[in-house]
Amino acid sequence: MYATGNKKMLNMLILEILRHYTDENHALTQQDIIKLLDKNYGMACDRRSVKANVLSLKELGYDIDMEDGYRLLTREFDDAELRILIDSVLFSKSISTKQAKDLINKIQGLASNYFNAKVSHVSNLPELNRTINKQAMYGLDTLNDAIASKHQVSFMYNDVGTDFKLHPRWNMHYIVNPYQIVACNGRFYLIGNYDKYDNVSHFRIDKMTDVKELDTKIKPMKKVEGLEHGLNLPKHMAEHVYMFSGPAVAVKIETIAGMFTDIVDWFGTDVKVLEEDEDKLVVRVNCNEEAMRYWAMQYGTCVEVLEPESLRNQIIADIKDMQKRYSD
Repeated sequence: MYATGNKKMLNMLILEILRHYTDENHALTQQDIIKLLDKNYGMACDRRSVKANVLSLKELGYDIDMEDGYRLLTREFDDAELRILIDSVLFSKSISTKQAKDLINKIQGLASNYFNAKVSHVSNLPELNRTINKQAMYGLDTLNDAIASKHQVSFMYNDVGTDFKLHPRWNMHYIVNPYQIVACNGRFYLIGNYDKYDNVSHFRIDKMTDVKELDTKIKPMKKVEGLEHGLNLPKHMAEHVYMFSGPAVAVKIETIAGMFTDIVDWFGTDVKVLEEDEDKLVVRVNCNEEAMRYWAMQYGTCVEVLEPESLRNQIIADIKDMQKRYSD
């Protein structure tokens, strides 16, 4: 809350009123602003002062229309951008319900009351599948600091038990060289290197607890297998669609022509079309073998892995195992 009775704050109070009560379709008269100043802030004001302060705000660069009442035309984020931000928070599984509500309230504070009325139907947050780790956002902040400082981090890595609580996977702290934070399938992941080894690892941030930035410097990327030439993030994400660790391999798949949009959605545009007709499409993509195993099973009714043979044989074994389970 702003201090009341201080005339030096008048232009900021008027700006706050314009933010919340006007947009390109809704204006306030001078008298409306005077009433809101008194009602919301206990600030007395006259019409001349309102006009003078609005002109001052315009000189500062605020896009305020004064032709037919006063309205703030542009702001830091337009309605579409705010809705994207709200939806991103709403459907993120990496933050708790309370944190999501707090973030959405802050985002709505950037908008007018008319925008907030339009998003009043937003789904009830407790019904969504969210992380049970209340430390996740604090861990994310620590990881960001460590990446910026090029410092190693330590953390406990957990799994969810049948009591719906986090339990350490191993009774030890992981020491990791952090390189990049990414969002994938509604979760935040850390791309880094488990210091014991020389390959790339992925860690779900909502599975981390007791995250600490260490004083020790990270291992240079050039010493990590797969990152010798740095991290090409779009390529890395396309090759690790489920964030499994391990190198990418060339995978040849046969599918139907109508699947190409889905393939591009998952693997990007680095897809080589080998054969194409009205009924069949054969493409080659580069993908982590374990990730492709699960992706091919997900689209099993219209996708067949042709190469590599090791992956094809693994999927055949998976299908046979599934048949046994469902035939009992």
